Amino acid sequence: MGSKNKLRRFKENETFTNVIQPSREEIVEESFPLKGKWRKDFFKNEQPIVLELGCGKGEYCLGLAEMFPEKNFLGIDIKGARFWRGAKTALEDGIKNVGFLRTQIELIDRLFEKNEIDEIWITFPDPQIKYKRTKHRLTNTEFLQKYKFILKEDGIVNLKTDSEFMHGYTLGLLHGEGHEILHANHDVYKNEFSPKEVVGIQTFYENQYLEQNKRITYIKFKVK
Repeated sequence: MGSKNKLRRFKENETFTNVIQPSREEIVEESFPLKGKWRKDFFKNEQPIVLELGCGKGEYCLGLAEMFPEKNFLGIDIKGARFWRGAKTALEDGIKNVGFLRTQIELIDRLFEKNEIDEIWITFPDPQIKYKRTKHRLTNTEFLQKYKFILKEDGIVNLKTDSEFMHGYTLGLLHGEGHEILHANHDVYKNEFSPKEVVGIQTFYENQYLEQNKRITYIKFKVK
């Protein structure tokens, strides 16, 4: 994507009512006005809130929002030029239960209050295979504790990935730390018990993975 196109999308994002872009000052000083008030002030309802971390173009978030109109969905990514497409589509199609938040995932515990979130989706994250990149894996111990803080007591985390490494790493960590695994599947499209929200939504990149005969894996768990 050219720099002019990126700048145009950044500028357009500023006009979108479904896009939130906190300033660094708001985050550092913990003065972000929506913290603890996402339902009331952003979604303007009392429906459950579901986050998608690393939402990319927002395809999965939009799919979930249409599948579950009784829930609110918020896609999170630092790359605003990517989720521009999802935000624009949501506005054009009148999908009101979805929004987008531009921030680093490491900062989510500063942007949401304790127990404010009902569910988290992590879809096709970078597995960060090299050992020195462990701290960036979205299911490492530090991230899990951030999720535990913002999730309700019975809150759920979903991991959908094409990376066997990420799947195995996460399963091992969950078992080792005593978290509750609700569902684990090594090939969602060959398992009749795969949830509809796992097999009923496919992103552009997921379709590419499937064309390459990559298996799509899934884990559903609670952080203890």
